[in-house]
Amino acid sequence: MIERTYRIGIDVGGTFTDVVAIRSDGIIVLEKTPTTTRDQSDGVLDGIARIATAEGFASTENLLASTTSIVHGTTTGDNTMIQMAGAPTGLIVTEGFRDEIELRRCYKEDIWDPSYPPPAPIARRRVRLEVAERMTAEGEIDTPLDEEATRRAVRRLRDFGVTSIAVVFLHSYLNPVHELRARELILDEYSDVELISLSHEVYPKPPEFERTSTTLVNAYVGPPIVRYLGRIEQRLSEAGYQRELLIATSAGGVATPDAIGRLAVATIGSGPTGGVVAAGRAGADAGLGDLVSVDMGGTSYDVCLIREGRPALNSDWNWRHRYCIALPMVDIHAVGAGGGSIARSDGTSLRVGPESAGSEPGPACYDRGGTEPTVTDADLVLGRLDPTTFWGGRTALDASRARAALESVGGPLGLDAEEAALATVRIVDAHMTDAVRRVLSLAGVDPRHLDLCAFGGMGALHATTQAAALGMRRVLVPRAAPGFSALGLVSADHVVDATRGLLADWREIDVERLDSFARELEATARSELDRADVPRDRQALEWALNLVYPGQTFDHAIPVSYSSGTALTRDDIQACVEEFHRRNEEARLIEARAQEPMVRGIRLTATGIVDRPAQVHLDPVGVLPPPKTSRRVHTGDAWHDDVPVYDAGTLAPGPTLVGPAIVQYPFTTLLLRAGDTARMLANGDVLVDVA
Repeated sequence: MIERTYRIGIDVGGTFTDVVAIRSDGIIVLEKTPTTTRDQSDGVLDGIARIATAEGFASTENLLASTTSIVHGTTTGDNTMIQMAGAPTGLIVTEGFRDEIELRRCYKEDIWDPSYPPPAPIARRRVRLEVAERMTAEGEIDTPLDEEATRRAVRRLRDFGVTSIAVVFLHSYLNPVHELRARELILDEYSDVELISLSHEVYPKPPEFERTSTTLVNAYVGPPIVRYLGRIEQRLSEAGYQRELLIATSAGGVATPDAIGRLAVATIGSGPTGGVVAAGRAGADAGLGDLVSVDMGGTSYDVCLIREGRPALNSDWNWRHRYCIALPMVDIHAVGAGGGSIARSDGTSLRVGPESAGSEPGPACYDRGGTEPTVTDADLVLGRLDPTTFWGGRTALDASRARAALESVGGPLGLDAEEAALATVRIVDAHMTDAVRRVLSLAGVDPRHLDLCAFGGMGALHATTQAAALGMRRVLVPRAAPGFSALGLVSADHVVDATRGLLADWREIDVERLDSFARELEATARSELDRADVPRDRQALEWALNLVYPGQTFDHAIPVSYSSGTALTRDDIQACVEEFHRRNEEARLIEARAQEPMVRGIRLTATGIVDRPAQVHLDPVGVLPPPKTSRRVHTGDAWHDDVPVYDAGTLAPGPTLVGPAIVQYPFTTLLLRAGDTARMLANGDVLVDVA
């Protein structure tokens, strides 16, 4: 009888779905299954079934009966935006604000291209409708809501086939009475509408464009996400899981499906956040300083700068899929580069990505119908991948098909299969290295002062080459690198981030009203954490005031010394103002104390603290085990004959491994170039000193 309990993390990628189970004794069990694009839940259930088999359970039901939590990172929102396949969406706005979503604050992704096209519209102009109503900047009714005009607008949207409606009224974050009444009117006229998104619930603060854009995206992606979550919850329940499913958010935490149903937009960009959170912890465990995390999967390459163990978090100016989403998001930069990135030639040059072969049909070497060469095909031809051990040995890679595909693209350029493979790898490495440079240059950071943490199914295979190009000296490859994002999700804290807006000069702010907002936020946050079964002694509350200088667009959250059971005072606000001035001077080297800041509201970040997985410490050994085999490998600089290939399962802390060498894991491969040295740490992670 198996007495262990399990926590499961699920990360659905563009090519593979990663499922990680952490046993109560700290052992990590990892499985990968091809992502099922038609219905992602099929791949999820297949991965859980494989975990059950690996752990000796008679059925998936038995495993799920022993599972205390499941955290799911879903790409449904991102896929919806990439494909522009969301719900037919309409927008009801205050009279005069119909076209604000088109103005975009004059933001253009490529300012040097006069012909750069606008984004595909979520709501065309004919389904963006105005109604008479007006709220002042103090939250007082200036023009009452025209209820008959609202009813006409709803009927028109229904006749146009709209199934999801966003409502964005001016200054509703101060007084939502008109938006709440609009919801009643919508339900009265259109009872079977799929979703109603009210701006004061999605983004309860100024500025107006950011609130409009975020609310509109929420209305667009909400129905597909709610449908998917309903399906996966039902399938897990039928399979024997009776607890609450938790969903990863873009801020690096998790939330309940009920909360995501109201704020589906919070899942956009959430997929890679688990890996970033885990990378920060892995770097600290290894004694590293600030680092860059890179996640190379089958479709994308995700880069994040991590300082003092924490990734950067952006709150107001996040552009995803060409729309502004003004919610807290881990600052991850993604490019279309991965194992499935397709190499193509126009007869004069070679291009790699951003298009990906995905899991269906996949790279040519998968022998599933794919004919175009990919990075995986190139790595196979260069000897870096073992055709017999790919995907844990469950599928054999066809090197002849990979060669034929590379010859077809390299032939017009005068390249044979191996030369085309090397060119493909060098191009994709350059793309990925440039992505790291871009992130670091925007942050003003020298890569030579950082370490690299590489994960994802392909991360370790290319990491040492990129680190050398960037001048980095160390690369950390976590033991669970192939499913690191899923692992990070399992140990991610439950986070509720909420704001209430109130706009006034800090000297004139209504302190009692601000204090009442704080109490309302606390009650709401604790209620959600309670529903997620987070004990009160594991709930941590952090408060901040949103402050700006007059005329500034975006506010800054300044911590305030406020706690449950106490009252917010004007002295607390004054202390925040002093800290606001200090931070401005530190960041901009400009003194602006003659200006009196504006308060724009109060913010609560409530965290339900999750226990970290138990650390497994491996016993050191004195002698390096013999390699399992050897083969001819191109490490990026030259071909090397008889390169030793080690089985990662036989390695232990102690001996140093000198490149050129290959370390094979069940679901990834570590490439050491000539002169690179690697050693396994006590927890099974591998630290590489780059030549």
